[in-house]
Amino acid sequence: MEKLSLEARLRAEVISFSGHVSFYANDFKGHVISVNAHEQFEAASAIKVFILAEFFRQVHEGRLDPHRLLAYKKENYITGSGLLRHLDFGVTLSAVNLARMMIIISDNIATNTLIDVLGIDNINDTIRELGFSSTKLHNKIDFDRYERLGTTTPRDYGVFFEKLRSEALWSREASRQMLDIFKKQQYNRMLTKDFPQYYLDSEDTGDEELITVASKSGSMDAARNDGGIVYTPYGSYVIVIFTKQFKDPLYYNDHESYIYGGRASRLIFDQYLALRGRFE
Repeated sequence: MEKLSLEARLRAEVISFSGHVSFYANDFKGHVISVNAHEQFEAASAIKVFILAEFFRQVHEGRLDPHRLLAYKKENYITGSGLLRHLDFGVTLSAVNLARMMIIISDNIATNTLIDVLGIDNINDTIRELGFSSTKLHNKIDFDRYERLGTTTPRDYGVFFEKLRSEALWSREASRQMLDIFKKQQYNRMLTKDFPQYYLDSEDTGDEELITVASKSGSMDAARNDGGIVYTPYGSYVIVIFTKQFKDPLYYNDHESYIYGGRASRLIFDQYLALRGRFE
């Protein structure tokens, strides 16, 4: 029945959410979920996936040495997520380690440092060349000067991870290196919030780790976003959940975006496993 389709149940799952939510998902078996997926959202730290893509493009093309040492400069200081803001100015790290920090712990200072090296115009040129016409990095991270960081759509974000899943970004090696970084990302407040922890953590259970996730989330006052690839024994699927226009701008683990987004992600997860690798 249409009223009990996966898309209809997703809409019902978030009916009490105070804001606006969008979904995009692809099971690579011919079933794509698209709910408001062409709408533009503040990307917040989700924009960092496109910065990482430009980083690996310049490395792949020989324009950037990944082991080049870069200094943490005072002009790149910014609050928010990350570790570098707690360190002394002048500390140096390799470009590739800054790229890892940008994704794994969403370090804002590492991000600003890489934007300086890569160039905003180069990043946006690559975004356009990849076909993401609704995505743009507007500026470096500076909460006092700018109200936004980047914009994108759930569809653009989902297609980015589709390209990465097929190892189609620059080279197989580059794609695999990016996937490895995304698998270590530590802010999974939405996609995996309601997943069975047993299947995610082989270190504690001693059993085989059956579920892994390669993802990147993003949060600002106006947005709570998450998206990436979920790997299961039946295959993998891409999922993106973006939210905006909610009532509560505060940051905490039980924010309604994470609650409703987590429920929606679990609904898709359960459907995919129940049907052994497909949504419908």
